[in-house]
Amino acid sequence: MGKVIVFQLDQEQYAIPVEYVVSIEKMSEPTVIPHMPEYVVGVVRIRGELVPVLDTTRIFYRRPYDRTEKTRLVVVHTEQLTVAFIVDEAKEIIDLPEEAIKQVNLLAYRNAPYFTGVANLPERLITLLDPNRLFMSLEGAMDLKEQIEATN
Repeated sequence: MGKVIVFQLDQEQYAIPVEYVVSIEKMSEPTVIPHMPEYVVGVVRIRGELVPVLDTTRIFYRRPYDRTEKTRLVVVHTEQLTVAFIVDEAKEIIDLPEEAIKQVNLLAYRNAPYFTGVANLPERLITLLDPNRLFMSLEGAMDLKEQIEATN
């Protein structure tokens, strides 16, 4: 599998392959844009580019995130658009051995095709996700892409 960025969301740990991750930023106050999908908190400017900020807690757990000192933006480049996922805490970068990754056939994972497996490590389980699939699974994703491209 290779290197992944591990982040905390609620009580769970998730990981995104490092090749998708542009940066990890401190949470800044996004500029709200009217008529956006519920999971879009707003946009922030990162390296001169407007990046939509997505409430990952709302996407996964259907409730808004709670901002703390540890809240971070994981800026990710998908095939469609660069987006920032709000996470409770960016934990670490680790190297995941291929043999630690298990495919899960639970109904919850089949209903969320962006979960690609679970890393079964001695001390914890980490759910792996594909940011391309996650973005494309969001209602209104392509409309969001068009709106952001029109402003950049």
